[in-house]
Amino acid sequence: MSPTLASTLKLAACVPVLLQAAACTSVAEKSNMLSDERVIAESAGTLGLAPADLKLLSRHTSGTNTFATLRGRDGKEYSCTINGGNLLSFGMTNPPSCQRK
Repeated sequence: MSPTLASTLKLAACVPVLLQAAACTSVAEKSNMLSDERVIAESAGTLGLAPADLKLLSRHTSGTNTFATLRGRDGKEYSCTINGGNLLSFGMTNPPSCQRK
């Protein structure tokens, strides 16, 4: 088999995998079911604060992750990432990862 043919076959084998991965990412983004209240509640647990002590400033979803910026009553701001909460994870999430800004 020539090197060119082998390379072409490898590329042809990768295309369906890449298309499937892109489709999964799209499904995850479009099926995100995390409410603002749930983002706040889960982030509060990680930060050791009460949900009432946090205000959601912004959020966006990319792939299977939801990125949120929150402010505590004391004025401190936090960036949190929550993985899951979509159709592909059946709504389940991993514990958020939060850092002070």
